Amino acid sequence: MSTAARVLALLLERGQTVAAAESLTGGLVAAELTGVPGASRGFLGSVTAYATPLKHRLLGVDADLLDARGAVDPEVAAQMARGVRDRLGADWGVSTTGVAGPDPQDGRPVGTVYVAVAGPATTGAAAGKVVSLRLNGDRAEIRRESVRSALELLHEELSGNARAQDTEQNGGNGCLQP
Repeated sequence: MSTAARVLALLLERGQTVAAAESLTGGLVAAELTGVPGASRGFLGSVTAYATPLKHRLLGVDADLLDARGAVDPEVAAQMARGVRDRLGADWGVSTTGVAGPDPQDGRPVGTVYVAVAGPATTGAAAGKVVSLRLNGDRAEIRRESVRSALELLHEELSGNARAQDTEQNGGNGCLQP
């Protein structure tokens, strides 16, 4: 089973949804998710904010942050994930931003990528998690690996969040009692 299929299965099991905010991947995360039959039950949609000003206008990324650090930044990735989650009304947001090449951007070398996930506003995962990547390869390889990494991060966060919810619902602290 693909990572996208595992993500959608977890979302379906939990009655939750996800939305994607993409820059360097240009819609490939959305394409991967929508390639799974029944994806519409868990995937709401995406925003491809390729141009830096769109990250602010469509996703609510802080304009001062973009001016100061550029679009290739971990906090930008985090704000993109939260922004798409909130603006599309999803439980989860996933985002990608980085440099696929052939030229550096914002002083960042080719292969610098940040992927982020923001969970439900009612959980500890709401603030989100960002992963920094340094990828090798050509433009297509960097974009493919960015998609894979974003979906893996989303799967990990969904899996971890599910375990935390089970522990909370069962009144336990995760430890076995004698």
